[in-house]
Amino acid sequence: MIQMVYERSKRARFLERVIVATDDDRIMTACTGLGIPARLTSPSIGSGTERVAEVARELGASFVVNIQGDEPLLDPAMLDALVEALQDESVLMASLMTRTKDRAAFNDRNRVKVVVDKDGFALYFSRAPIPHQPQEGFFQHIGIYGFKAEFLFRFCGLPVSGLERAENLEQLRALENGYRIKMIETPCSTLSVESPRDIIEVEKFLRKKRHG
Repeated sequence: MIQMVYERSKRARFLERVIVATDDDRIMTACTGLGIPARLTSPSIGSGTERVAEVARELGASFVVNIQGDEPLLDPAMLDALVEALQDESVLMASLMTRTKDRAAFNDRNRVKVVVDKDGFALYFSRAPIPHQPQEGFFQHIGIYGFKAEFLFRFCGLPVSGLERAENLEQLRALENGYRIKMIETPCSTLSVESPRDIIEVEKFLRKKRHG
């Protein structure tokens, strides 16, 4: 799965480098065997975002895209859209969403929902079904983030927030501290792997695509 994410990410036009940040020796060994650039981060780091920040500090990057390793079907155009959004001086952090009418996803706590304001900035993220009665479908969040590096380091220095803890959603830390997250709507959908059954769905999708 990591190999698939890496290979798709490498096809993005606006990414200069793609590096796996991990605290797991098994993942590091797998990446080495596959020829995938990787960094072993401190075992004391508590989140993927902090692992990304540790590597970003070493590289001196200006912009950072945090690509989750559980998105084997991501479209490279999604990553380019985040980089483009970050060119706006007012955008410190950006993420992705796709509109769907899938009722099963709406009620699935593993599929995070987001509501946005008229300018496309996130109002709230939740595992619960929001908004209460979606008439034209709802926005499902895609957990890939773009940061201006300076803000990424600032974000990692903030304490865990109450809403973040309640929803188990790290991005709520930014909202609760008064920072805005620009949401980019994409027509692309993904099948992120949140549970073992999701692997089966990804495999079914790939078989169907392979056989036309």
